[in-house]
Amino acid sequence: MNSALTTTSLFPFMKAQVSAGKQQAPSAAQEPDALSSVEGQVGRKPRRRAQPPEKWSLRVDMPLVRESMRDVNGGPVRARTPADIAALCDDIRQSAQEAFIVIDLNAKNNVIDKRLVTLGLLDASLVHPREVFRGAIVNNAAAVVVCHNHPSGDPTPSAEDIRITRQLVEAGRILSIRVLDHVVIGRPDAAGTGTPGFLSLREAGLVQFTE
Repeated sequence: MNSALTTTSLFPFMKAQVSAGKQQAPSAAQEPDALSSVEGQVGRKPRRRAQPPEKWSLRVDMPLVRESMRDVNGGPVRARTPADIAALCDDIRQSAQEAFIVIDLNAKNNVIDKRLVTLGLLDASLVHPREVFRGAIVNNAAAVVVCHNHPSGDPTPSAEDIRITRQLVEAGRILSIRVLDHVVIGRPDAAGTGTPGFLSLREAGLVQFTE
């Protein structure tokens, strides 16, 4: 049986196939609908050229400056002396638990915020630098003053009070947030020494604070 095809016998068949392909393939000048229909036949979607936006916008979130707290007369609340700090923390003087307060200050030592960091036991309040400085960083504070009460009424600082204060001062140096003082709140004359009911660790010279 002769199964071979010669080149001469294949030529008319190939020419007919090429002619049929030219009639079916649309040219670039044809309507878009024709192109879309052909692309749909082979399972491809027509590509749309991305259009640039009419307007470009740029959003930048800038940190906001916290306003200082205001007194009844509309002036800024100041914390420049241990007496000022004791007055701000007078609400914890009668507390039966040790409460640790952080006062955030701006560059002029005006009060930005007053925060209760921890509420401890009868004679102890556990505090860590991260809780103390977290709010100060959020408030963009330049400095902080810390304060806590002694439920016994005696404002004499304990060895633990001094240790924690030194730890906070060192952490503040790393963060460039000054720790100006630590005031212990008691009750007037509770120790029988005629004290005004509070004690400043800075004034007592017990800790070297940041200037």
